[in-house]
Amino acid sequence: MKRILLIQTGGTIAMDLGKGNQPELDPEKWSETIYREIPELSEIAELHIERLFFEDSSDINGQHWTQLIKFIREKSPRYDGFVILHGTDTMAYTASALSFGLQNLDKPVILTGSQVPMSSLRSDARRNLVNTIEMATFPLFEVAICFNDFVYRGNRSTKMSIGDFDAFASPNFPALAEIGLHIEFNKQVPRPTNQLKAFPRFSDRIFLLKLFPNLPPNFLEQLDLSELDAIIIEAFGSGNFPMHGEKSVLPFLERSIAQDLIVIITSQAPYDAVDLTKYESGRNAMDLGALSARDMTSEATLTKMMHLLANYEQPSRIKDIFQQNIAGEITAGN
Repeated sequence: MKRILLIQTGGTIAMDLGKGNQPELDPEKWSETIYREIPELSEIAELHIERLFFEDSSDINGQHWTQLIKFIREKSPRYDGFVILHGTDTMAYTASALSFGLQNLDKPVILTGSQVPMSSLRSDARRNLVNTIEMATFPLFEVAICFNDFVYRGNRSTKMSIGDFDAFASPNFPALAEIGLHIEFNKQVPRPTNQLKAFPRFSDRIFLLKLFPNLPPNFLEQLDLSELDAIIIEAFGSGNFPMHGEKSVLPFLERSIAQDLIVIITSQAPYDAVDLTKYESGRNAMDLGALSARDMTSEATLTKMMHLLANYEQPSRIKDIFQQNIAGEITAGN
């Protein structure tokens, strides 16, 4: 029987109904709730449970990613797979960060959670947890998210719904597996080619700017670029942005690149790839030296750059690696 380590980090799945029937995090009750609600978990795997930290996912940041990476690296020789219980709000960020921080995985690292606390009558926690622990016993050698009968590559996932059980999607890459009467695997699941490499550091010298119509240029002028090494711009469509008149974003791009910042253009549209050659604004950005995020999610784009800035010094090297596929985050040809 496979040995699986369940790592608790908090989130809705770990909540209990407290006073006034309102969900609240209770670090003392979560493990007994799991065993009480799903006693058959022991039939799937030899399950071990550890609480690494206990946070609402909106409070999780790079320090927590570092803890997870170091913890999994330390425990890896003793287990056949890892399941991480995590809040849904930032699960895609954590999954993306772990995919860059744990390279050449030879065992599954799968995140799951729930939209409703496990202690609630109509919770999705039971199904998600049973599915995830079972998936962690298979040769799925990467960081993934298992939710609502689907398994998605972690760095291709994004949260699409607040209230539906079908909370996640993988806009530009097919699901790794679909769980029904049978488990249907996607043939694109990779196999490890080298030993595990852990990169637990992430830089916070990065800013994500979401463009919107009528964005006041003076807001951008007040941004202290000396505190940054990279800027990610969530543009429109295939990488478009205002470039004419007083609302033009071009002066901000010029100032950023003049100060040796790495500028990445991604899109607010979740599907398909950024193409900076398609329209005039994108071509101007390319001429200045901006890079395309191609078909990466915003979560993957951000965490990949945080990973690169923390582990490489030369901007030219960082730009080069950013355009390469590290953990399946980019579709070939895009």
